[in-house]
Amino acid sequence: MTKSVSEQVLKGLMLLSLDGDEAAYRRLLVILRDLLLAFYRRRLGSNADRDAEDLVQEVLLAVHSRRITYDRQRPFTAWFFQIAKYKLIDHFRVNGRKRGVEIALGDEIAAEFREEALFAHLDIDRLLDQLPAKQRELLRQVKIAGKTTAEAATESGQSEAMVRVSIHRGMRAIGRKLGFANDEK
Repeated sequence: MTKSVSEQVLKGLMLLSLDGDEAAYRRLLVILRDLLLAFYRRRLGSNADRDAEDLVQEVLLAVHSRRITYDRQRPFTAWFFQIAKYKLIDHFRVNGRKRGVEIALGDEIAAEFREEALFAHLDIDRLLDQLPAKQRELLRQVKIAGKTTAEAATESGQSEAMVRVSIHRGMRAIGRKLGFANDEK
C-alpha cells in the first residue's frame, strides 16, 4: 500500500488534477489503485485478486468520468469510497448474491464510509507503515483481516510462536508510538 496517505494528500492531488495538473492526477490514480486493491481484497474472499483488479479498473474509470462532480468543499475520501462502495454492491448483485446479503453488506460498508472511519483506516495504515514488513503483514493478517495465528504462520512459513512474538512486538511498537506503552518487561 502507498505510504502515509491522508485525506489532505488525496484531496490536494484531486484539486490539482481538477485544475489541470496531469502529474498530480497520475499520482492520485496510483494511490487510489493501491487503496482500492487493499479494500476489495479484504472483502471478496475467493477470486479476490481477479475480481479486485476488475473492480479497481471500474472505479478508476468512474472516478475519471465523474471527477467533474466532485465538490471541492467536501472530503475527497468520502466521495471516492462512495463510488467504490456502489461498485462492490453492483459486483455482488451481478454475481448472484442474495438480497439479504446485499443489504447487510450495504449497511456494513456504509458504516465504514463515515469520515471518522475513513480517517481511522488511514491512521492505522500510517502506523503500520512504520513497522518492519514482517510485523506489518502479520498484524494486517491477524488483527485486521481476522486470520488465526495458525493461518498466518502457514502463509508466512513461520512457527505459530514466532507469529505471536512478531505480532506482540508490533503491537508494543505501535503502543509506544501512541504513548500507551512503557518499556517495562
